[in-house]
Amino acid sequence: MDENNDYLKSLQDALGARAEWLEKSELGKLKDELRTFQSSFSSLYAMYLKKGLIHEDPYKHENKISELEVPESSGFTENEKLDQLSLRLSNYDSQLDFLVNFYQFGVEFLNLDRIRRILGLIKYIDWVALSPDSTSHTTKAVAEMTLQVKIGIDPLALRVIGESLTNLSRTTGITIGCLKILTDYNKEAWKLCFRNAISGMPASDANVLALKKRWVAGNAGSPFYPDLAEEVIREDYSKEGPALREKILKSLAVEENKPKAEKKQVSFRSILISGLQAIGGAHSGLSEAGMKMDENENILANRKKSFWEKVKEIMAQMIHKEPDAVIYELSYQDPARGNLVKENIDYHLFRAEMERKCRVIANAGGRGGGNSKIDNMTEEQLVGLLERVIREVQGLHKTLNALDDFFKAEVVKEDRDKIKGIKPELATIKNAILRANQFRYEYSSQIEEMEQMKKLGINTGA
Repeated sequence: MDENNDYLKSLQDALGARAEWLEKSELGKLKDELRTFQSSFSSLYAMYLKKGLIHEDPYKHENKISELEVPESSGFTENEKLDQLSLRLSNYDSQLDFLVNFYQFGVEFLNLDRIRRILGLIKYIDWVALSPDSTSHTTKAVAEMTLQVKIGIDPLALRVIGESLTNLSRTTGITIGCLKILTDYNKEAWKLCFRNAISGMPASDANVLALKKRWVAGNAGSPFYPDLAEEVIREDYSKEGPALREKILKSLAVEENKPKAEKKQVSFRSILISGLQAIGGAHSGLSEAGMKMDENENILANRKKSFWEKVKEIMAQMIHKEPDAVIYELSYQDPARGNLVKENIDYHLFRAEMERKCRVIANAGGRGGGNSKIDNMTEEQLVGLLERVIREVQGLHKTLNALDDFFKAEVVKEDRDKIKGIKPELATIKNAILRANQFRYEYSSQIEEMEQMKKLGINTGA
């Protein structure tokens, strides 16, 4: 009896320390990961709606949620697919919003039932193995829809989708890990309450049925877990009990924060400089594309000019007169709405601005001999420069792509073979953007990880 009382006291102390640690450490991490999960799905959900792959639920904002519920997951026919997906994903979006913005993240509130509900939402769609071959009807349909939403969209929207899918997969694993820790705590906390409720029960009556009757008599309305009751029987009434108890106390123990050896400082500057070098790789593609566009513009201009207009142009060049404005109407695909947007550009102004930006890009990437300024920049300045150069290259890529389509469409059939395409150059520019963004995301990830470690009181050495 004394041995049993000693264990209950040790268990109670261990659970108290564990609860305090969970409140300070794991619950904040859990909420952050769930917020990222919800935000990432919300971005995808908006993309599905804009592309018309699902319909908006007209009653979405009228439905009141009082407790988390996992959406319907049963099968559906092809004819039901659109309506079922629209309703299920609308409900899923609302449930995640309720979880992140209205749920309490406290040890006492997050009991076994609520943990089960959160876990059900996280696993509702298999983001880790999102595939059209999934055995889950909803996961299979979402995977097919995600492939469709990627068709015909610009690189920026495609990047948003990629980031969202990566975040959903990553946070799934981390969240499940946090919930596992909370579940283990809650199981032992329930078993402690259960032991107090059946205190004094002889070993001869130690069976699940008898224990359930004893529990229900004094805890009406509280859940009874047969598997946990069986664990109590093994731990309190079997020969292996002492070893099992010791194992439980060890699993609940909170490690002391011992001073860690200082980590080698991470050079975040080197990541940013690598990003600038990567975006500098767009310079060659931009230069070559610019020269080809000038040749195409010349072909188009000469085709339209009369003899006297050509003479007038030669005379203007002799006296160094600025050329007349050449206005082209270009078409772009709007990434947000998915529709075509038209814009007029002054070709000569665009080329002059493009040359200026190319010099900046070359210098930023170490291709123009102007790196002394970069060496003296702070990290914040490097971040700003990298983001600005990436935006400028993305803008040039968009305009050059539209110009390429414009020249091919404008020339008559007999001149079409004279027009020079720039698809290889566009691919070079796009690859430079993707590589630069990878370094930018790596930098952001490193900074975020360092901040999280600081919040936990861990010395990163950075």
